[in-house]
Amino acid sequence: MQSPGRDRTDAAAAVRDRILVGDCIELMGTLPAGSIDMVFADPPYNLQLGGNLTRPNNSKVDGVDDAWDKFDDLAAYDRFTTDWLAAARETLSDNGSLWVIGSYHNIFRVGAILQDLGFWLLNDVIWRKTNPMPNFRGRRFTNAHETLLWCAKSKEARYTFHYDAMKALNDDLQMRSDWLLPICNGGERIKDDTGHKAHPTQKPEALLHRVLLASTKVGDVVLDPFFGSGTTGAVAKQLGRHFIGLEREPGYAEIAEKRIANVRRIDETSLLETPSKREAPRVPFGWLVERGLLRTGEVLYGPQKRWSAKVRADGTIVSSDNRGSIHKIGAEVQGAPACNGWTFWHFQVDGKLVPIDVLRQKVRAELN
Repeated sequence: MQSPGRDRTDAAAAVRDRILVGDCIELMGTLPAGSIDMVFADPPYNLQLGGNLTRPNNSKVDGVDDAWDKFDDLAAYDRFTTDWLAAARETLSDNGSLWVIGSYHNIFRVGAILQDLGFWLLNDVIWRKTNPMPNFRGRRFTNAHETLLWCAKSKEARYTFHYDAMKALNDDLQMRSDWLLPICNGGERIKDDTGHKAHPTQKPEALLHRVLLASTKVGDVVLDPFFGSGTTGAVAKQLGRHFIGLEREPGYAEIAEKRIANVRRIDETSLLETPSKREAPRVPFGWLVERGLLRTGEVLYGPQKRWSAKVRADGTIVSSDNRGSIHKIGAEVQGAPACNGWTFWHFQVDGKLVPIDVLRQKVRAELN
């Protein structure tokens, strides 16, 4: 007899990498509870546009005036937001996370409802556009950013965050919460048969690449309840993730399906994985001594050779009369409360100082 857990797994697998057409709230109700690793949502912004907007040359601005972005009043929008967020929360695994993007028109209302439903806010990320649409009327600041809210299902959730991958993506600097990226344009912008935008709010793949790389693992299932032209699915396929797309407009679903069919999936998993230093095998300093990578009596140096210590046979080091771990002695010689000895201590190679962490990485490579 098959277990209920197995039934849920099978049901989730049946809709992976598919686009389901219909009302997103109803469709989310058919998905197994806890079957989704991450939700990315680009809901209607309720822009409340009044009349046509024109450029100085009187040409019409191609804004968002579709029926799906219109609500009778703010109360109606709040009810809709509460309903879809509650449904999305039900689909998330206990350690899942949710991203939602919006503008000043809706993001503050969305944020309050997120908290009311028990989500735990992790970051608000500002997507600053390198090429925003100008403010043609000259009555306000140019609206040059959108806001993404990233939250865990609960305060206790062990959500995924690839800190080291984000740092590597940012030229070895900590990734900040303000992202400078262009809007979707040029060859990436999908056009219909008449040459017009196929979808008015198509998001750039660069934005989804960063979101998915940061907060999902290879093989995870990503749900997008407002699938549109399929950017989430296209990037998920590129990065070895699974997607489930929900879209109420059959025309958009057809566009997304064609788009994703042309995306090449990378089969070499090692190119997609983003291992964390915290997940790497633990390598005690003494292993370097055992393997002969450092010799007993060899001298280690702090930065600019301001400090020195000798390696002992038991994997401790000694500086003056102080003996202990590389971390303890590194802290003591500096008079600091703590120290990462792997990056503080160096050994000498051809007259140059090299961090002992290089040797740790060598041992880790052997373990893998």
